Amino acid sequence: MADLVLADIDKVYDNGFYAVKDLSLDVADGEFLVLVGPSGCGKTTALRMIAGLDDITDGTVSIGGRVVNDVPPRERNIAMVFQSYALYPHMTVAENIGFGLALRHEKKEAIKEKVGRAGRLLDLTSMLSRKPKQLSGGQRQRVAMGRAIVRDAELFLMDEPLSNLDAKLRVQMRAEIASLQKQLGITTVYVTHDQVEAMTMGHRVAVLRLGELQQVAAPQDLYDNPDNVFVAGFIGTPPMTLFHADLRSEGQDAWLEIGQQRLSIPHSLLAERPTLGASVGREVIAGLRAEDIHPDAREGSQALAATVILSEALGSSVHLTFGLDGVPVDEMRLGSGLAKDHEDVEVSRLGSGTEIQGVAVFPPRLRFQTGDPITIHVDASRLYFFDVESGHALR
Repeated sequence: MADLVLADIDKVYDNGFYAVKDLSLDVADGEFLVLVGPSGCGKTTALRMIAGLDDITDGTVSIGGRVVNDVPPRERNIAMVFQSYALYPHMTVAENIGFGLALRHEKKEAIKEKVGRAGRLLDLTSMLSRKPKQLSGGQRQRVAMGRAIVRDAELFLMDEPLSNLDAKLRVQMRAEIASLQKQLGITTVYVTHDQVEAMTMGHRVAVLRLGELQQVAAPQDLYDNPDNVFVAGFIGTPPMTLFHADLRSEGQDAWLEIGQQRLSIPHSLLAERPTLGASVGREVIAGLRAEDIHPDAREGSQALAATVILSEALGSSVHLTFGLDGVPVDEMRLGSGLAKDHEDVEVSRLGSGTEIQGVAVFPPRLRFQTGDPITIHVDASRLYFFDVESGHALR
């Protein structure tokens, strides 16, 4: 086992495109780190540079204190699990798991012992004589993991290993992989675009966008304290409702102007968050988590007039998509959660349209009709605030 250190690594292609830029991460020995982000954010490229499958343009990768930039993949003592199982159809499960060991000319007795141990860990003992076509998707993925386990590697690298499984199997395999990693204690870097996977599996989660690291933190800290508007909008299911508002204060009163509505906020927030207090009189980006929006009045809550867009009854809850008059955040125009991607975008109003759309999670058996007016109640003390120009959290 070993730690992993990425120091200012870049990946620049011949056409000048930065796939990864200034990525620095310290992964402790035995840690489970998840790289998460939308498609094209550079997470798989980063994993391939760690594995040695892609060259590093700049920076260093160290495994167990050894710089491995120029070390061939086969000599890095890593094991990879890919999205595709890449099993040999003509081989049995046992032969597939032990194939890499056979290539290294290990003794048959040692291969049999390691394959048997992996089979017990992965609940594959009764299937070792079967061919891949006789297995379910989840069982095939276990075989692919078994092939990695027998390597006795210092580092596990997993590239979206569950994306080919159905929803129920993904939930099951998430728990199994997390449990297995804890049992083996092997340093693991896991790539996914699914933030639910990231939140439920990782000791820490690193969020990437446009090749740049946005934030790395424990899952709950990432959810509770996003560093910028991109992380706030990306992490969370349903996603945070983000919108433009004008921050005002007079005497002991403070409020947000959202379209034609006014939302009072505790004046104490301005004192508790110095950068927020300094933003009085300016436009800000505000955000609300779904669990802080309620169908009825509560102590400290504020009412907003909205319109029902969609009501989804999920049995245990109702997901209500609502509309508010105002300016939504156009996330596609935000750079790395920051100012702007294009020179023709007006920084002072990155939003577009006149309707904010958000999602609230309400108790079950409430019924709503599309187009109906509704009053929602928000916990104003739970609001998140971000700077319009930089996208950084106002704390």
